[in-house]
Amino acid sequence: MPLIQLYGHASLRKRLARSAEAGRLPSSLLLHGPAGVGKQRVALWLAQLLLCSGEDRPCGKCQSCRYMENLQHPDLHWFFPRLRLKDSDPDPDDVRDDYREAIADRVEAGGLYQAPSGSEGIFIAAVRSLTRDAMIAPALAARKIFVIGDAERMVSQEGADQAANALLKLLEEPPSDTFFVLTSSEPSALLPTIRSRVAAVRVPRLTEKDVTDFLQDPLVRAYMKKGKRAEPRADLLNGAPGRALNESEDAQAVTIARRMLDAAAGRTPERFSLALTRGVSNARGAFTDSLDALTVLLSERTREAVSRGDRLRAARLAGATDLVEVAKERASGNVNPQLVTAKLVMDLSEHLS
Repeated sequence: MPLIQLYGHASLRKRLARSAEAGRLPSSLLLHGPAGVGKQRVALWLAQLLLCSGEDRPCGKCQSCRYMENLQHPDLHWFFPRLRLKDSDPDPDDVRDDYREAIADRVEAGGLYQAPSGSEGIFIAAVRSLTRDAMIAPALAARKIFVIGDAERMVSQEGADQAANALLKLLEEPPSDTFFVLTSSEPSALLPTIRSRVAAVRVPRLTEKDVTDFLQDPLVRAYMKKGKRAEPRADLLNGAPGRALNESEDAQAVTIARRMLDAAAGRTPERFSLALTRGVSNARGAFTDSLDALTVLLSERTREAVSRGDRLRAARLAGATDLVEVAKERASGNVNPQLVTAKLVMDLSEHLS
């Protein structure tokens, strides 16, 4: 099944196309913007443009474009958060097979997919596979393209400094035939060493018309019907139609995140009663989704404080995100979610008071 067409972002696409045509496109890009605005779809469109051999790129007619319709181009490498493989030290070929299956699943749905769960990440085995592939010559086109979606989920350490350093070196000085396109809804959560090596480009929200057109696409309607999701109003999606694919999960995660902040501020009858709701029977991925939502919520409140000129509050809110990142690391292990929540609420309370 071909990918769903790219809706909106006409101005951004023109700018990227002009830069590519003039040879001014940076070899390591970061596409950042709100969740659900189509950053990875834009990245795949850019990959098609760079791999196209036609005159009016992307032409949609050449061999490379035909391969890109189903994401079967051998010089496209798409990485995104996945569950950790059972093997503690998987072979790069095993990682490649896992991604091949995951991409096939996305293609079967027309390129539509839910946001990754909190237990999914781009782990060091994927980083090793990526760096190995970057050293191989292109198979068909003149260049190879690496798209790294939700790059803030990249776990580049884990005691594997050699692989992490190899990735940073690649981002800073990619081979002449290699382009990297990272995407992130939370660029501030990326490692500073990664942020310093990429050129940032903001992907804006879509117009209400673009959102409406997206929701009316037959592939989207089939996806929503299969997941038994009600079609939302376009004006309620705030220019981020991808949110419709994860509406129920997002709403629950945001609710928990807000309750955490309320608990930290002492606005609940029992400050740590929230921790009791995060028992070991809860899905660990759903719990980490709540921590991701908390990161987004803190970022929004940081921006609000900056707009009010409250620099002290903004600094405290920005610093609180580090506490959430520590909680995410604990949650990825075998620590009881109750303990993680209680500790986080206590730390936030002390930091924000």
